[in-house]
Amino acid sequence: MLSTRLRRIRSHSEALVAGLEPEDLCLQGMADASPAKWHLAHTTWFFEEFLLRSTRGYTPADERWRYLFNSYYEAVGERHPRPQRGLLSRPSIHDVLSWRERVTLALEEHIERLPEALLDLGLHHEQQHQELLLMDLLDGFSRNSLEPAAYPAEAGAIQPEASYQAHASGLELSWLECPGGLVEIGHGPEPGFHFDNEAPRHRVWLEPFAIAQRLVTNAEFAAFIADGGYQRSDLWMSEGWAVVQQRGWTSPRYWRGDEEFSLAGRQGRDPQAPVRHLSWFEADAYARWAGARLPEEAEWEVAAASGDLQQAFGCLWQWTGSPYRPYPGFTAAEGAIGEYNGKFMSSQFVLRGSCFLTPEGHERLTYRNFYPPQSRWMASGLRLAKGVQR
Repeated sequence: MLSTRLRRIRSHSEALVAGLEPEDLCLQGMADASPAKWHLAHTTWFFEEFLLRSTRGYTPADERWRYLFNSYYEAVGERHPRPQRGLLSRPSIHDVLSWRERVTLALEEHIERLPEALLDLGLHHEQQHQELLLMDLLDGFSRNSLEPAAYPAEAGAIQPEASYQAHASGLELSWLECPGGLVEIGHGPEPGFHFDNEAPRHRVWLEPFAIAQRLVTNAEFAAFIADGGYQRSDLWMSEGWAVVQQRGWTSPRYWRGDEEFSLAGRQGRDPQAPVRHLSWFEADAYARWAGARLPEEAEWEVAAASGDLQQAFGCLWQWTGSPYRPYPGFTAAEGAIGEYNGKFMSSQFVLRGSCFLTPEGHERLTYRNFYPPQSRWMASGLRLAKGVQR
């Protein structure tokens, strides 16, 4: 039932911050991240702006909040600068949570009269921000020398790390061979939600290829480091090598010697667990070092559709070699909602699958995530691919 799903998703966002301190909720470690309080407010703004504002009998929040919590919708109006979201000590978390409850109640009251497709988009949008909230908290907490745990391992508490640890299974490296040919990818006319960038379904020609059935592990990536992977310019794209030099990268984002920092605080690094928090540049360099390459997104989708890819969902987002571009025939929706995905189709690469931070039920075969190639604070890993001679 839609109303039950609405309450469940909205409540989960609030559960994610229930054990945190007010100071934690204003934390913004870098310009690319946002405070947890902002995520809670922005998702509420989305429902108010696009579903409730024109609803008879509903009174919107303080008009100035539209400026504070608009993310990137130019058609709606000007916005508070993204790098300064951490400065928003007001409205307080109490005010934001009160607003959230008022909006949720209004959505429930008018649910039969609201456009179902737009309400569904709002719910999936909120699930996206649940994942963003967690990865932004990890970034912020990682910058504190006390190395606090956002979600310590306690009985009955939310434990995102437990989902990741479940994938540390020591799988053997094997290859799934695919014949290629003319294939179809993307979301078709079948029922079920999809973002606009997942459609239309279209045909792609693939040469024969093989794809690793599991993700690259910590131990394998450590071998790349030991072999001078971060010191060898021949392994890197030119822009990536410049980033390595400028930022002083020597390992994945949250490695701390033989340990790594996580949402559960500093913990031992399992050699057999999939390596995580890699940029596209690092994933591409590793693939080149390993004598392989990153899969194209069409290759990934065809292989995952077979059901034979291990760790395809619920583990780590997986970088592909595909630039983020519109599918043939893509058309953005009219109005501000049309700014949702299409305007970002440049200077980014596609990731496929889902990760341990992705809310349950939010993943699907055709989902296209995307980030700039230098980004690595999200839960991103890699699997290898290679051509096959026929």
